Amino acid sequence: QVQLAESGGGLVQAGGSLRLSCTISGSIFGVNQMAWYRQAAGKQRERVAIITSGGSTNYADSVKGRFTISMDNAKNTVYLQMNSLKPEDTGVYSCYARVETTFTYSDYWGQGTQVTVSS
Repeated sequence: QVQLAESGGGLVQAGGSLRLSCTISGSIFGVNQMAWYRQAAGKQRERVAIITSGGSTNYADSVKGRFTISMDNAKNTVYLQMNSLKPEDTGVYSCYARVETTFTYSDYWGQGTQVTVSS
């Protein structure tokens, strides 16, 4: 069974940094794309950053220049380096992956990790 395990969340002061990690476990043929989403209290979930297996990336305007997404294909792991954090970055960050399994692509989500930025 394919599972995503996230780590790296926590409490940080404004201006600080955190690095999130998400690793895929289970039997897969490959990874098509991975992404980080976040949901703040009372708000809709938004995509923060996405990366394809070829290395193409895309970021939400609110995090451009501050966050960097990267992927280690050998480890089936995606990272989100978050710098210059702001209180509005607070939320539950969830990892998403589209993976190639037998005959098809399937989407998976992690359970989420809390990021809290204090002012």
